[in-house]
Amino acid sequence: MFTKVRNAFKIKDIRDRLIYTFFALIIVRIGCLITIPGINPELIKSFFDSFAGSDFANALTGGSLESMTIFALNISPYITSSIIMQLLTIAIPKLEELQKDGEDGRKKIAEITRYLTVALAVLQSAAMSIGFANSGYLEKDFKTIAIVVISMTAGSAFLMWLGENITEKGVGNGISIILLINITSRMPKDISNLYKQFIKGADNTINAVISAAVILAVIIFVVVFVVILQDGERRIPVQYSKKVQGRKMVGGASSHIPLKVNTAGVIPVIFASSLLQLPVVISQFFGITPASGMITKNGETVHASVWQMMLKMFSQDSWFNFKSFSEFKYTLGLVVYILLLIFFAYFYTSITFNPIEVSNNMKKQAGFIPGIRPGKPTTDYLTHVLNCVIFIGVTGLAIVAIIPIFFQGTFNANVSFGGTSIIIVVGVVIETLKQVESRMLVRHYKGFLND
Repeated sequence: MFTKVRNAFKIKDIRDRLIYTFFALIIVRIGCLITIPGINPELIKSFFDSFAGSDFANALTGGSLESMTIFALNISPYITSSIIMQLLTIAIPKLEELQKDGEDGRKKIAEITRYLTVALAVLQSAAMSIGFANSGYLEKDFKTIAIVVISMTAGSAFLMWLGENITEKGVGNGISIILLINITSRMPKDISNLYKQFIKGADNTINAVISAAVILAVIIFVVVFVVILQDGERRIPVQYSKKVQGRKMVGGASSHIPLKVNTAGVIPVIFASSLLQLPVVISQFFGITPASGMITKNGETVHASVWQMMLKMFSQDSWFNFKSFSEFKYTLGLVVYILLLIFFAYFYTSITFNPIEVSNNMKKQAGFIPGIRPGKPTTDYLTHVLNCVIFIGVTGLAIVAIIPIFFQGTFNANVSFGGTSIIIVVGVVIETLKQVESRMLVRHYKGFLND
C-alpha cells in the first residue's frame, strides 16, 4: 500500500491534484470553525442538543450547524438542488432535452443547479435565522438576521464553487469529498465518547474487553457489509447478432447490463430520514417537542398531547427503548421508516433506469438477452430482475441504517455518524480510489484496489 502511495506521488499530475485537494479540505475545516458575527455559539449549541434528529445534520456539516459558523448550511442546499433537478429532468421535457444534448446541455443544467442552490440557501438561512429570533436564540432585528442570511448563503455558495474545483483540479468527486471530510471530522470525538462510556466507564476489566470487542465487531461488520453492498451488481448477459455493413460482417459480440444491488445509493435513506424528521423539525421551531405519557410543564404534571406522542414516534432517538412497553411502542415509527425506504428506493430507481428504453435500445442495436425474446418480453424480464435487485438493495440499506439506531436506543450509544454516514464515507472512498487508480494505470502503475 505504501509503495502505491509513493508511486502516486511520483506522478506530477496526481501529486498536484492530491495537494490541491488537501489544501482545499483544510479551507473547509477552517471555515467550519469561524462563527457568524452576532451569534452566541453556546446558546445555539444548547438548542441543537435538545433538538431531536439533529445528529445527522451535524454529521453532514461537520459540526458547523450546531456552532452556526459561516459553513453552517455547508453543501446541503447543493445536494437538495441536485436532487430536485434530477426529478425535474424527468417531469419537464425541455430539461430532459438539455440532458440529452451532450456537454452543452449538461453545462446548462449545472448552471441552473447553481442558481437553485443559492436560492435554497437564502430560503434555508432566512427560515433558520427567523426561527432562532422568534425562539429567543438570536437578536430579533433586521441587521442581525441579514448578516446571518448573507454569511450562510455565501458560505454555501463558496463550498459549491470549491467542490466543483476539487472535481476539476483535484481528485474528483468534489462535493462528495467535502461531505466525506465533514463526516469523518466528527468520528474521533464519537469514538472517544464510546470509549469513555463503555470501556473506561465499565464496572470491571472483563466488561471493558467485551464492550471493546462488540464495538470493534459492529464497526467492521457494517463497513464490510457496506463495501459488499456498494460493489455488488447483477449482470444481465446481452448478445448482439451479426449483420452485414458494406463488405464486412460486424456484431456478434457479447456484453452485459450491470445492475447495481444498491441502485439508488444513499438517496432513499436521506429522503426517508428527512421526511420522517420534517414534522419534528417544524414543531420544535414552534416550541412543540416530542413527549410521551406524563410530562412536566411549568412545574405541573400534565398529559402529553397526541401530536407530541406522534412526534416521539417519528423521532429515531425513541426507537428500541426496551425499558418499558410504554416506551418501546414508539418503535412503531420504524415501520413507517422502512416503508419510506422501500418507496423511495423504487421511486428513485424508476427515474434513473427505464426498462422500456433499455429494451428498445437493445432492439435497435440487434441485441437480445439469451433465452428472452426482444420487445415486451425483454422489458418484462428487465422489470422483474430490477424489482428483485432493488428489494435486496433496500433490505441491505435498512440493515445498515437500523444497526446504529438499535444500539443508540438499547445501549444509549450516542454517535453523530450512523448507517447513512458510513454508506456515504465508504462509497466516496471507493469511488475516489478508483479514479486515482485509473490515472495511475494509464502510466503502468498498480492501483490502490489491485494487488
